[in-house]
Amino acid sequence: MNHRIETLSGKKLIGKRMRMSVSGNKTGDLWRSFMPRRKEILNNRGKDLYSMQVYDNLYFNNFNPDKEFEKWAAVEVTGFGTVPEEMETFSLPGGLYAVFLYKGAASEGGKAFQYIFETWFPASDFLLDNRPHFEILGEKYKNEDPDSEEEIWIPVKTKGKICQKRSK
Repeated sequence: MNHRIETLSGKKLIGKRMRMSVSGNKTGDLWRSFMPRRKEILNNRGKDLYSMQVYDNLYFNNFNPDKEFEKWAAVEVTGFGTVPEEMETFSLPGGLYAVFLYKGAASEGGKAFQYIFETWFPASDFLLDNRPHFEILGEKYKNEDPDSEEEIWIPVKTKGKICQKRSK
């Protein structure tokens, strides 16, 4: 799976959010409630959609598929001046991200995340950082189409080098 390391500047997002878990996935419900109303957001910055996950500090320790996190359906905006009713704002902090290009049906995306967390991370020079994770659903995103493309953005930090003093 191709990837790049990128430093992201902070972004302003407007959208809808919902609490859910992996076992109680409500992503479809979230997007069905957001998409008919996204045109109400007037100060869009581009056409990309953001599917974002906000996890608590300990979410990835002893992974439990029933543990809840916050999921967002959003777009990037130029500012928070006008926010449609029943929508919210989110300031996405900047930082270092590993960006993976995923090609395939959305329902098969779990395999990409499994590769990232079980294969790529252990072999990389990076650790998972505690910031939001997100996917950018751009012009090539086609949901369940096998030719669909999206970018997976995972927050990372470099592994600190441990310096050991030699005793004389």
